[in-house]
Amino acid sequence: MIESEIKIPVAELDSVRHLLVRIGAEQLNPTQDEVNTLFDSADGAFASSGRALRVRRVGDRSLLTFKGPARWEGAIKHRQEIELEVSSSETIAELLHALGFAPWIRYEKRRESWIFDGVRVELDHTPIGDFVELEGPVPKLEDTARTLGLEPERAVAESYVGLWQAHRRRHPELGRDMVFES
Repeated sequence: MIESEIKIPVAELDSVRHLLVRIGAEQLNPTQDEVNTLFDSADGAFASSGRALRVRRVGDRSLLTFKGPARWEGAIKHRQEIELEVSSSETIAELLHALGFAPWIRYEKRRESWIFDGVRVELDHTPIGDFVELEGPVPKLEDTARTLGLEPERAVAESYVGLWQAHRRRHPELGRDMVFES
């Protein structure tokens, strides 16, 4: 499957949440904590080629995801995504290790999921700020962003890992992983 998305930084999520309620969007999930671990080969071939191999844990669910290199169409990012639910994040990590992959970075976020007019709206709170991700049919993405009071031209191209790495260059005292302080 090809995922098409826009990721827009916002000052806070409450105003977007209130607008989603007002326009009749359906909440799919309340806020849930996510722990994401990216895996790569020892030579860093996945990351250097723009691909990602991720294990995500959300509550008692575990997901394994492959993402291909991104291509851009204006503010919209397109990339191949293959995702499957697995019985255990620990077991899939063990399998990946046996195949020559190792964890190279972990990142956390708190995500609340909505759907409006066929577009999935993710409200993400991360250690580096708040973001709204819109995923769905290309013709609806920018219109949905505007309906939510967002400017598609403010979309960021970087993944959360890319944003974290840029943040760490400005704050070298931070650790490798993008995690919330306990």
